[in-house]
Amino acid sequence: MENKLKRDRKVRHSVRKFRARKRIKGTEERPRLVLFKSLKYLYAQVVNDSVGHTICGTSTLKSTAKNAKNIDSAVELGTIVGVLLKDKGISKVVFDRNGCLYHGKIKAFADSVRAEGINF
Repeated sequence: MENKLKRDRKVRHSVRKFRARKRIKGTEERPRLVLFKSLKYLYAQVVNDSVGHTICGTSTLKSTAKNAKNIDSAVELGTIVGVLLKDKGISKVVFDRNGCLYHGKIKAFADSVRAEGINF
């Protein structure tokens, strides 16, 4: 029973991920900002899908926080990504939440990127 529930959760996550990805494409003018959550860390990348290049990326691996996956770390990561994007001259992105629901850490990350002046 437990194994079936885990599989169903993974399937639901995959369905959400691919449903969003068929509509979201990163271009030269509006690259795709991808956020990935692992069990310990948060990773963010800015990708140009038309060429297939990663413009920049960062994570909470080097964070000095005790828990590198909490909301405070997501806010810190969002400000770092916002600064990196401003340095690259990018002001508009497409946000790819990578199948995760838009609340908690995902929302905190997105709000902190928007606070840095990046539109999506």
